[in-house]
Amino acid sequence: MSHVDAALRDLRSLEELARRDTRLARVDPRAKLVVTLAFIVAVVSFDRYTVAALLPFGAYPALLAAMGEGPWRVLARKLAYATPFAVMVGLFNPLLDTAPQVVLGPLPVSGGWLSFTSILLRFALTVSAALVLVAATGLYPLCVALGRLGVPWVFTTQLLFLFRYAFVLGGEASRMATARLLRANGRPLRLGSYGPLVGHLLLRAFERAQRVHQAMLARGYDGELRSQRRLRWTARDSAFVLGWCAFFLLARSHDLPQWLGQLAGA
Repeated sequence: MSHVDAALRDLRSLEELARRDTRLARVDPRAKLVVTLAFIVAVVSFDRYTVAALLPFGAYPALLAAMGEGPWRVLARKLAYATPFAVMVGLFNPLLDTAPQVVLGPLPVSGGWLSFTSILLRFALTVSAALVLVAATGLYPLCVALGRLGVPWVFTTQLLFLFRYAFVLGGEASRMATARLLRANGRPLRLGSYGPLVGHLLLRAFERAQRVHQAMLARGYDGELRSQRRLRWTARDSAFVLGWCAFFLLARSHDLPQWLGQLAGA
């Protein structure tokens, strides 16, 4: 299987997970969007040296994954794909910030290592929450929910088309890669051949997009997203939003690990 096919398979797996009937899937997409946004704001608002106070926020993606019955291996693999970007962001912090900030037993820990650990932890928390949200809801209901929350339809439509046409572009790229492998007889692709291949790929994808657009117009598309599922806000959704937001506010205003440590020591 080529890298393109593997990437398309991962995208389809998120859609397949979203079709299941789980406890998290029954929650209104608007409620999940609001809570996830509040979660991200709370996580990124901490000081750059904060590490321990971020740990209680791991309860949100963990419980959401349990409610959504999400396969941990799939979510962990997708999280691992993006981890190198977070590592590159804070890679030089231990070299640039060498002043000790805390002492763990006999070992002093510099501010650079604290900020580097904080970056990785924030990244893991926010990205895992976003992955669980998409896997338990699906991109189309999320775009509809964004529109209901006041986000311009132009943005939500473009976001959905970007996701859908990734399969179109990826399918064309996969077929071209297969054709090249059959004709190359094991020879590596020369650098000068990438330009014509990319140009041909764009032309094929553009022609395919035109045919898809004409088919959409023939079916009555007028530029607005419409969902067969009607969004209904219930008391359960209100409890979901209020409960999690209260927890985020508590964890943001109080250092829960330190408080629990003092309570255990007493």
